[in-house]
Amino acid sequence: MQLDSEDTTPIINRLKRAQGQLAAVTRMLEEGRDCKDIVTQLSAVSKAVDRAGFAIIASGLEQCLTSDDPAMDRKEMEKLFMSLA
Repeated sequence: MQLDSEDTTPIINRLKRAQGQLAAVTRMLEEGRDCKDIVTQLSAVSKAVDRAGFAIIASGLEQCLTSDDPAMDRKEMEKLFMSLA
């Protein structure tokens, strides 16, 4: 199943932001920054990646439900969704 480029653009942008946040976490660790600040930033990275994953699954679900020839069955979609839980 190929995702629509209209759906993937915001997901790609979210992942690029998360990539920048993750680089900031690495930098913070290298600089010996406060643990609370590092964990807060790491939490933001984690949420951004999770949201990107959910957006990908939601787009895939929508495409599968509206397609005459679904590329994935319900079990496969459920397995993907649960992998993010």
